[in-house]
Amino acid sequence: MEPVANATIYIVDDDASVREALAWLLRTRRLPSESFDSAEAFEAALASRSPQRQPCCLLLDVRMPGTSGLALFDALLARGAVAAMPVIFLTGHADVPTAVDTVKRGAFDFCEKPFSDNALVDRIEQALAQSAARLAHLSQRDDLRQRLDDLTDRERAVMQCVVEGLPNKLIADQLDISVRTVEVHRARVFDKMQVKSAVELANLLRDSH
Repeated sequence: MEPVANATIYIVDDDASVREALAWLLRTRRLPSESFDSAEAFEAALASRSPQRQPCCLLLDVRMPGTSGLALFDALLARGAVAAMPVIFLTGHADVPTAVDTVKRGAFDFCEKPFSDNALVDRIEQALAQSAARLAHLSQRDDLRQRLDDLTDRERAVMQCVVEGLPNKLIADQLDISVRTVEVHRARVFDKMQVKSAVELANLLRDSH
């Protein structure tokens, strides 16, 4: 798998030896990481930063003093952050049933301690690829929203008719405007939406959802 550029792995574990071992493992694979000794410290770091723009994933211990890994996961899940920040739980044997449940609810995976270095790195790389894909989708959606915001009300009305497959004459009749005016608005819609055909426009709007 090709490495994901500009990615970061967050490590949240109250055990310093685990954090150091994971950071060392990731350095040997040229994977940048940041470590936190509690869920609270991690949340504070997230709150102080701008919205997530770079691929990342979270290695999260299940049991920690204060806010548990499970509570942090629930908070991230509630904010809709898990798709762009896949969570890999690090669990002891007793936590495996709980970890399996979290996967059903949206966690990327869980690794039972002691874990295989190679298997963990493989899953991390897959999680980063998912994060990158999700961020790309969000960026495209934001770009499309901006293009839609640039349309006038009349252009939106013409666009809706075009997407429905209506010819210019029927659009003109429906909106009570001339065919020439429809042609002008249609051209402006295509230009602003950066498409060359009605089919391309329809596909763009459908894929944005």
